[in-house]
Amino acid sequence: MVVKLYGPDFASAKRVMVCLIEKEVEFETVPVDILKGQNKDPDFLNLQPFGVVPVIQDGDYTLFESRAIIRYYAEKYKSQGTDLLGKSIEERGSVEQWLEVEAQNYHPAIDNLVIEILFARKKGTPSDAKVIEENELKLGKVLDIYEERLSKSKYLAGDFFSLADLSHLPFTKYLADMGKMYLIEERKHVKAWWDDISNRPSWKKVFSSRWPLLE
Repeated sequence: MVVKLYGPDFASAKRVMVCLIEKEVEFETVPVDILKGQNKDPDFLNLQPFGVVPVIQDGDYTLFESRAIIRYYAEKYKSQGTDLLGKSIEERGSVEQWLEVEAQNYHPAIDNLVIEILFARKKGTPSDAKVIEENELKLGKVLDIYEERLSKSKYLAGDFFSLADLSHLPFTKYLADMGKMYLIEERKHVKAWWDDISNRPSWKKVFSSRWPLLE
């Protein structure tokens, strides 16, 4: 049975799309326009009680939260497509560590920037310059740590592409859309890492899909 992915137009769902493509899993998408409030419709809330995309339906199994979903597919299809978890328990530990770093340290700052710049632009509301400045500084400090890490290994979890790298793709794209790519480009090893992962065929395919927040 083909996997159904709800809410493919938004960044967290695109994280899942990249994973499914890397794992060679067939899927179909079901639009959910959060800008029009479709994520609050009763039918969608039956799938995701918090009203957030993405959600997947895999036969009779329903799962939400993008990082839980990519972990699920990386494990379910471990021997298929790209190995995104590592070949040893130690490599798996490193993948999980940096996936948590992305979720707890990297993502929050970018998410705040997206809200203050892209969502504000879309809604025609003013941005808070202080919040923007604070989160640029926070993100810069995180990227300084990444620069040190990536001076020692090609990818975050080691010398192999993994969920830890994949998870950064959609929201880092937004940095360019917000005119903030200097945060990546002024750090030599971070830039080399980004140039590498953003040129993967899976990401190029997802990159070319629709991004309503930017329209």
